[in-house]
Amino acid sequence: MGKLPDQRPDAGTRPQSFEVPSALPSVFARALAFSAVIIASICGGLMGFALGRLQWREGEQLWVLLLSFASSISASIGVAIVAVLVLRAMAEWSDVASVRARRR
Repeated sequence: MGKLPDQRPDAGTRPQSFEVPSALPSVFARALAFSAVIIASICGGLMGFALGRLQWREGEQLWVLLLSFASSISASIGVAIVAVLVLRAMAEWSDVASVRARRR
């Protein structure tokens, strides 16, 4: 019977990196997207509050608060959708760039 080849690498060769390739955008990009959603929520709430104060009198504060809450939620959802699309596009662009680099 023949001897099976040894599957272990030589002791002198070590792998370059133990990192697993990931499609996630950088931490900085994710932090910027999260802060954009928070800022949009605050701005949407302030705009809804200002519009509600113009629309209703002083006795109807519940409607003003409901409008500011609804506008805060809608602004944050809108910016969150855009942020997710931007982060996905960034991941796709980096994937295309890595394929081009491997071809060289």
